[in-house]
Amino acid sequence: MDAFKALVADREGDEVRIGTRRMTAAQLPEGEVLVRVVYSSVNYKDGLASIPNGNIVKDYPFIPGIDLAGIVVSSEDSRFREGDEILVTGFGLGVNRFGGYSEYAKVPADWVVKLPAGLSLKEAMIFGTAGFTAAMSVQALQAGGVDPKSGPVLVTGATGGVGSVSIAILAKLGYEVVASTGKKEAADELLRLGATRVIGREELFPEKPRPLGRETWAGVVDCVGGKSLASILSNVKYGGTVAASGLTGGSELETTVFPFILRGIRLIGIDSVQASMSARRRVWELLASEYKPEGLASIASEISLEQIPSALSAILSGQSRGRVVVKL
Repeated sequence: MDAFKALVADREGDEVRIGTRRMTAAQLPEGEVLVRVVYSSVNYKDGLASIPNGNIVKDYPFIPGIDLAGIVVSSEDSRFREGDEILVTGFGLGVNRFGGYSEYAKVPADWVVKLPAGLSLKEAMIFGTAGFTAAMSVQALQAGGVDPKSGPVLVTGATGGVGSVSIAILAKLGYEVVASTGKKEAADELLRLGATRVIGREELFPEKPRPLGRETWAGVVDCVGGKSLASILSNVKYGGTVAASGLTGGSELETTVFPFILRGIRLIGIDSVQASMSARRRVWELLASEYKPEGLASIASEISLEQIPSALSAILSGQSRGRVVVKL
C-alpha cells in the first residue's frame, strides 16, 4: 500500500498541534481489518482530542476521529471480506487507537459493523456516533412506554449532533418535539428538522425551582446535563422517561428523589461507546429503516481532511450545528 494522508495530532510541551501528514501502513496499529476510509465525521470528543487539556489522548502522535465508514481492503477475520462496506463507531477508536481521520485504518474485527442495507457510507457518517446515540435515546423512550400519544418530548442541546438527529428521528416517528436551544437564530432550522416548537434554554429554569413542577414532558432526550437536567426532571410527566447522554451544561446533578418516587419517572443513561455488538446492529438497522428521516442530508455539511482543524475549533466553541461529515 502506498503512502496515504492522515490528520495527526502531536504534542509539544503544553501545546497540541494538528495537521495533515503522509503515513505508511507500517505506522498503523495492529488490527485484523484494513479499511480504506471513505467518510468520517466531527464530534465533540474529536475536538477534545485536539487540545492539551481534553483528557482524551494519552499518547502522541495520534490520529483522531471516533467514527469511520469505508471499504474492507483485507481481513484476517472470516466475518469480513475485501470489498465489504463497513462502519466503526465507539470502543477505543479515536481515543486509544488511531481513528477515522485517515485514508486508511486498521481496526479490530470485533469493532466492525457491516453497513446495513438502506444506508450509504456517507449516510452512516451523517449519523455517526451522534446519530447512534440519538437512536439509542429514542429507543430508551420507546422502551419506557413513551409513544407519540403520550405528549410532548423535549430535546435539549437541539442544534448539536445528538440533538438535531434526535429531533429528526422523533419527528419521523410522529412525536410532538419541543427543541430547546440557546441559539435563537437556529429556530427556523430546528423547525425544518421536525420540531413543532422551539424554546430558549432559559425557559427550562423557573424563577423559584420546586422539587416537583408542572407535568410537561412525556419524555426527554437530554444532551446537556447539569442544572438544566435537574430542572427538567421536576417537569416530567408521571411515568415519563429521560434519556441522558451529555454534559455540556455540567457533570453535577443536584436533584431530589421526588420525581422518581412520586411520579415514577425513569432517568436512563445512554452510553454509545461500549454498547454490545448485538445492540449496535439493531440500532444501525433502525437507522437504516424506520428511524431514517427524510432529507437526512440536510442535517449535515461536508468538509475535507484539511478543513477538520477549523471544524474542531467550531464544535469546541459551541458554534457547530448539526452534523459535519469528512470526505476522505
